[in-house]
Amino acid sequence: METTLSFVFALMDRLLPFSFAEPSFMKRAILSILLTAPAAAALGVPLVQHRMAFFSDAVGHSAFTGVALGVLLGVSPSWTMVAFGAFVAVAIILVKGRTDLSSDTVVGVFFSTVVALGIAVISREKGLTRNLQAFLYGDPLAVSDTELLWMAGVFLLVCAFLALLYNRILLLGIHEGFARTKGVRAQAVEISFALVVALVVTAAIRAVGILLVTALLVIPAATARNVARGAASALWISVAVAVLSGFSGIVASWYLDTATGATVVLAAAACFALTALYRAAVKRR
Repeated sequence: METTLSFVFALMDRLLPFSFAEPSFMKRAILSILLTAPAAAALGVPLVQHRMAFFSDAVGHSAFTGVALGVLLGVSPSWTMVAFGAFVAVAIILVKGRTDLSSDTVVGVFFSTVVALGIAVISREKGLTRNLQAFLYGDPLAVSDTELLWMAGVFLLVCAFLALLYNRILLLGIHEGFARTKGVRAQAVEISFALVVALVVTAAIRAVGILLVTALLVIPAATARNVARGAASALWISVAVAVLSGFSGIVASWYLDTATGATVVLAAAACFALTALYRAAVKRR
């Protein structure tokens, strides 16, 4: 592990011969954002198309409860955060398929429930608040080598998953009945997609925190929809926006001395604003 990261850090020294990239913690921060932000942005495209942006928020806030349960039970919060997030993601998909309620309604029920459960656990154990700070706000400057490798694994998983199932996921978003006639196993695809989203959300929480993680999925995808002409271009534009805003946000936070995760999200929001203005200008012509 150390040999691999040493090679990557040496390569970064050549590619980024700037003062802000010299410290090891900045190299880890840059890598953490460049691994999690593009993965989240790529998954955000079908999430936005399915009108399930709220879904990622529910999974993100389930991590809050997962961390609290982990601390309470004496288990590593990193593991309980992932496990509980995956459980909630799959539960939402299963319940959504067995009820006539809209997706937003089902997600809202789970969102409220997991947040209430987390608050109940914290209110019972007063000392838990200190342990939750890093997960609430995130801190890419404190990412460890092990966490970097976990993020890299999740990034590769997302690449493989979308290469295999991206078109099927989009087809489900257009019309589930038609997708079934084309041989798409709707529930299996939806559950696997939910699990991958849960993994990305829990990985990204370490970088930007529970409060901002949804922005990594939604804002680049929404930005892409302003200018993209198709599903394929939307994916690549979303990833490009994530890379651009992630890197520029880290650099800006270094010089402005602002919170890194928040600055990355603000950079993404600036990209959205620019594309929204461009789209408005094109419509006026």
